[in-house]
Amino acid sequence: DAVAFDGTNIWVANHGDGTVTKLLASTGAVVGTYPVGSGPDAVAFDGTNIWVANSGDNTVTKLLASTGAVVGTYTVENSPSGVAFDGTNIWVTNFGYSVTKLLASTGAVVGTYEVGDFPVGIAFDGTNIWAANHDSDSVTKLLASTGAFVSQYAVGSEPSGVAFDGTNIWVANWGANTVTKLLASSGADVGTYAVGSAPYGIAYDGTNIWVANGGSNSVTKLLASTGALVGTYSVGSGPRGVAFDGTNIWVANYASNTVTKIGATR
Repeated sequence: DAVAFDGTNIWVANHGDGTVTKLLASTGAVVGTYPVGSGPDAVAFDGTNIWVANSGDNTVTKLLASTGAVVGTYTVENSPSGVAFDGTNIWVTNFGYSVTKLLASTGAVVGTYEVGDFPVGIAFDGTNIWAANHDSDSVTKLLASTGAFVSQYAVGSEPSGVAFDGTNIWVANWGANTVTKLLASSGADVGTYAVGSAPYGIAYDGTNIWVANGGSNSVTKLLASTGALVGTYSVGSGPRGVAFDGTNIWVANYASNTVTKIGATR
């Protein structure tokens, strides 16, 4: 369902069985599979630990990345579905109207902040947190240091995934088969670009934006500087999560219980 890179390994959230699987990025070999909460939907790395948002039991699980040992499980709000790290804190989208900020070192809740309707994806731009509000066709920008509301910007229909390219915020609009590019500093709309059917996950590889198209079993590669289409590549069934390991793109295929590894330079 979701995928993240820890510097050596790829971590995949297995929604249906309440686990995460750790794969060696160089070979794809399974290192281990570890229990987390119910319905894991999102995964992030904080430099030492893996954090998993468990939509089925309103928790996040913290695992030691080196061993997979559970460090702690922390309660958040309703159906957490996105997770991001800001350098100090873990941010979790709650599938209602809020995001929760946890201190990564301890798991203590720092605060919970209102955003739009049913936030899903979340990303950090170095200063601000961006939450994609699936049911209000918008993204909310919060000051990461305080959680203060900065602004909210319209995007396409049913936004789900969000990523930062160093200058711009990219949003995958699940209901519109597009991605929207916003200037992170101002929220100005830079452009909207067609991708495949039901885009969900989105990632940046240093040059390109990659979008997992859940409805067309493909990933779309766009040149981040212009939004130009570079290519579209077939993956497994129902792709959702996407991540970059420094060399390859990894795609979590929800409907086929697989991950696909693609050379980023292809």
